Order: sequence, then C-alpha cells, then structure tokens
Amino acid sequence: MSREFPIGLTPPDWLVRNLQPQQAPLNRPAVARAAVAMALPLAIGLAVGQPAYGALASMGALSGVIGDTADAYRMRILNIAIPQLFGAIGVTLGSAAYGHGWWAVAALTGIALVSGMISTIGAVASVSGLLLLLNSVIGAGLPLPGAWWVAPALMSGGGLLVLLLALLAWPLRSGIPERAAVANTYRTVADLLATCGDDPTAGYDAARQAVTQSLNQSYDLVLARRARHHGSSPDLTRLLAQLNAITPVVEAAPAVHQSGRPLPPQIRDTVRHLAHAVETGYTGPIGLDLPTPTGESTRAVDHALRHAAEVVTAPDVDPRGIDDRLGRPAALRIRATRAARNVLLSSGSWRYGLRLAVCIGLAQILVSTVPVARSYWVALTITFVMKPDFGSVFSRALLRALGTVVGLVIAAAVLSAVPRGWWDVLVLLLLAPLIPALTPRGYGYQTAAITPVILLLSDILNHQGTALLLPRLIDSLIGCGIALIAGYLLWPESWHTRVGDRLAEAVADTARYVESAFGTAGGVVGEGVVGSAEGVVGSAQGAVGSAKDVVGSAQGAVGSAEGAVGSAEADPAARARMRRRLYRDLSVIRTEFQRALTEPPPTGRLAAGWLPLVVAVERIVDATTAARVRVKHGAPEPSPAEVTQVARQLRELAEGVRESEVLVEVRTELTGPAESVLEPLRQEVAAARAIASPH
Repeated sequence: MSREFPIGLTPPDWLVRNLQPQQAPLNRPAVARAAVAMALPLAIGLAVGQPAYGALASMGALSGVIGDTADAYRMRILNIAIPQLFGAIGVTLGSAAYGHGWWAVAALTGIALVSGMISTIGAVASVSGLLLLLNSVIGAGLPLPGAWWVAPALMSGGGLLVLLLALLAWPLRSGIPERAAVANTYRTVADLLATCGDDPTAGYDAARQAVTQSLNQSYDLVLARRARHHGSSPDLTRLLAQLNAITPVVEAAPAVHQSGRPLPPQIRDTVRHLAHAVETGYTGPIGLDLPTPTGESTRAVDHALRHAAEVVTAPDVDPRGIDDRLGRPAALRIRATRAARNVLLSSGSWRYGLRLAVCIGLAQILVSTVPVARSYWVALTITFVMKPDFGSVFSRALLRALGTVVGLVIAAAVLSAVPRGWWDVLVLLLLAPLIPALTPRGYGYQTAAITPVILLLSDILNHQGTALLLPRLIDSLIGCGIALIAGYLLWPESWHTRVGDRLAEAVADTARYVESAFGTAGGVVGEGVVGSAEGVVGSAQGAVGSAKDVVGSAQGAVGSAEGAVGSAEADPAARARMRRRLYRDLSVIRTEFQRALTEPPPTGRLAAGWLPLVVAVERIVDATTAARVRVKHGAPEPSPAEVTQVARQLRELAEGVRESEVLVEVRTELTGPAESVLEPLRQEVAAARAIASPH
C-alpha cells in the first residue's frame, strides 16, 4: 500500500529550482576541443619526461575550455586570449608572493580587490578578473616547478591551445556564425507570427521572449564584429540591413495578436523561406505567396514582409541607405577609457571589489593562523562562488558544495583505481569533455565535472592520491561558509532583490515610449535610453546585462535622458530603438528575477511577486507598438489627452514600485473612446495597476 510523501519533507521551491538542470543543446565541437586540448599537453609532458609541466599546461587549457562559449570567431579570441593574459599575470604575482607569509595575505587581498572591480566591466573582463585571482591563488599556494616564467608560459600555452583549436575552421567558416544568428532570428519571428491570435497568450509570450533574446544575440554578434572591422564591410552591412528589415515584422506582430485572428500559414512559411535565404546568402528572386491583407494589422505584416524580402535578396546594399538602428560603436580606445573611468568611479564596482577582497582576506588569514591542508582551495572556492554575474552567491555556494561531493566520488574512483602515467591521458580524454557538456546545465553540474579533473592534475603535481579528497571537501565547505557569511549575509544588498528598482525604471521608460510613439511629449530620447552601441557591444563582449546589471552598477542599467536626439515620432528608428531597449531591459529583469527565485525566503518569495508585473509591462509595450502600427496603416490617431492619461498612470505605477517592496492594488478608471486604438493599451495599464503582491 503506497504512502503519501510527508509534506514536511517536501523540498522547498528555491532548492528545487537550484537543483533543476537547465536545458541546453550539446556543443559537440567544444566537447571535442576540450578532450584534445586537455589531454594533449599532459601526453606531451609524459613523452618528454616532464609530467608536472604537462599538468600545468592542462590546467591552463581548463581555463580556456571554461571560456570557450562564443559562437563568432572574433569573440572566441576575446573570450579566451584576453583572460589568458590576465591569468599569466596572476600566476606570476602569486608565485612572487609564495612563502612570504603575511605579505602573501596582503598581496592576494589586493589582487582580489582589483579582480572584483574589473569584473564589473563585462563578461570578458569578468572572466579575466576570475583568472587573475584564481591563478594568483594557485601561484601563492603551490610550489610551481621551473623558473618564474615557466608556469605562466605553460598555463597560457594550454589556454591558447584551446583558442587555436577553436579557430581552425575560421578560414572556411568566416561570417557563418553571424549569418546563422540572423537566420535564427528570422525563424524565431516565424514562430512568433504562428502564435499570433492564440488564446491563451502563453505561447505568444514565450515566442516574443525568444525573439527578444535572438535579436539581442544577433545585434551583439554583428555589432561586435563591426566594431573591429576597419572600413566598410559588405557582409556586415548586409547582415545589419537584414536585421533592421525584420524589425517592422516584429512590430506588426502585437497588432496581429491583438486582433485575435491567426495569420495564414503562408506568412510563417514566407519568413522561414527568408531565413533560409539569409543563412545561405541567396540573392535570387523569391516568389512571395502572401494572402491579400484584410485589415490594418495584416496590411502591416504584408508591407513589412515585402520590404524584408527586398532587403534579403538584394545583391548589393548601400551602407548609406541603412538605418543604423543601434549605432556604430565608439573606437576601442574611447570605450576602454570609459570602462576604466566607470570602474574607478562606480560605487557598485567598489562594493563588489571590497566584498571579494574581504572574503579572500579572511580566508588567507584563517589558513595562515589555523593549519588547513591544501589551504589554497579555500580561496579558490571563494573566487568561484563570489561571482554574482554568474548567478546568485547563495545558490552558487550551495551548488558548489553539492557539486564538490559528487565530483569527489568520481575522483575517489579515479585516484584509487587508475595508476599514474599514461592512463591519466585516457582518463582526461574521458573526463574533460564532461566540462563543456555539463556547464550549460548549471553550476553544480559544472563543479561536479571540474572537481575530478582538478584533483587528477593536482595529484600529478604533488602525488598525494586519495589523501587529496578529504582536504578538498573541508576546504570547499570552509570557502562556501566564508562566502555565505562575509560575502552574502553581511551585505544586505546581496540578499535584497533588486528586481523592483529595475522594474520601476522600465515602467518609467515605458511611459516615455508611449508618449514618443504618438508625439505628445517630443519623444526625447537619450543615448542611454535607446541603447547606445557601447551598451550593446558591451553586452556582446559580456553577454546581455552581465556584470554591470547583476552587480548593481547603475551605469549599465537604463539611463534615462542623456543627450536628447530628437523626437521619436519624427524618427521611427529612434522609436524602434526605444522598443528594442525596453525589451532588452525586461529580458535582463527576467534573468534577475530567475536568479532571485533561487534565493531562500524572504528574497525568493518577494521576487516571485514581481513576475506578473514584468509580464504586464511587456504587454503594455506590445499594446503601444500595436497601436502605433495600426495608426500607421490607417487607424485614427488617439487624442493627446488619451496618451497623457496613460503615461501619467504608468509614471504613478513606477513611483509605487520604486517606493515599496510589495505591490499594492490600485483601481483606476481609464476612460476614452471604446473604438480608439488605445483602448487595448488602457486595459493593459489598468490590469498592471491592479496587480498586488501575494500575501
């Protein structure tokens, strides 16, 4: 007879979310590169009678494998080569401090401060800061073989081997990742159009989020490559034109969905046909089989698709005729200067650097006063856990501990059953591919994959065998404890969700978008508002809203009105930039929301109350875009009073969100002509104001 699972033993939601593996495709080329890049250096070391040198090079390859995540070849150079340079600096500084007692403590604390501060620039800088500190800890905690320059050279060489393998196909596949990204954007738009008119709207909302993410990735890849290309590039010009051409189709989708009538399947098939043409570079004629439009929304789709087909199949694109929707990035020197100034002047940068420095300093003081075997592992654990741009500090500490336990079980089997020597090469060939395969699943899975590899390489250096296992577990638990207490609990900003503040900014920007869409307030838009190229390319180098947004640095969050560029009503491109930036910001907010849900109560519970408002704001942006599209294709303009009424309600909502950690229901009477294009928008605004936090 079955028994009910005791309610008291049911795991809490935040724990389930932490342990749930994320869905991600298997990157087979990265898996193959990891196997070769990590096993080959060790094999060479064994062949020449220097296994310790081979192990050091394999350790360097491990850092390259972790950074081997970019699709575009130019981004692979940034993601792997630049962090290797910082890693070489780190191991050099750490080796110089080895054996110097309290001077080593002070040196590592100072390096931790610098590492934390530069990590707030973006993802490439974040990984660079990570390797700077990691290799410093290794150099200061281990007696490395050879002269002072041998370890930096070997570890950098291992990382650069990963880069070499990652670039082998570049001459044959140059530009293919960018084209594939743009083609995938077209396919996600086709999926979005297929869901238009569905009831309920869950399918449409998910498809719209997928379009936002795909557009972000495509613009980031294209603009990141364009920022490094001197002169005019026909391929990049063409890709940018194709991205711009799909934007009107995206803008027409909310109007179609609002009408409640699904589109004919020929529409979706046409977009997929265009996606194939983008991916293959086809420029011949495309026979469009489009149905006759029957209303304002279908006319908008028809007009946008015909324009997109013309752009996709055009053999030549005049760069002067392209509306550069996101702007050409500033010169590298200018962006580097701005990044350096932001790091030095940003309070968020200093706060994160100080948090990391305090944790590393405490760890080094502890292991200097209390005998701890393999003590450098304590600081290594803190370095990995204290990376808030990689996820919640709390959840990473939890997953680090659990992943270490699983990894130790694997390591115990390897160290006790496999003899040292050439068998180690075979073991690395089997274990190394698990790192890129499991990393996308979650941090705990990555830790479980990395732990046995690190222990195997450490054993080659110091020949301690299974004696490494217990110190590894103890040091990891000590490091997790220090990170949780000194880097999490003692800093209220780390366990108070920031979703509300960012959402308030997004709601206020939505009010400006509503006004600019109908020209009631001049549509003043700043470079910060429209998503300047620096912010866009920063997310290309750092993934969308990475360290700046997560650490809380205000300059990456949505600045409101720096430097007006004119009326969005007079400039449809500016209006499109506003809408794109709004969706990008809301995507970042969703990411922060998902991270907050992995926190224990009360943070996770408070964050859960914000999700309905995030969805409501997305629908308000959709409803505004739909109204603008309908007006453009024949519907009567709304009166200024209607627009002002809606914008005022949104600003009041933004103030309420900014001043309170809980949502309070506000009943509103938004009145206006029932036949107005703003009627659906008024309904969405009223629904947003009626949202209240659960008790």
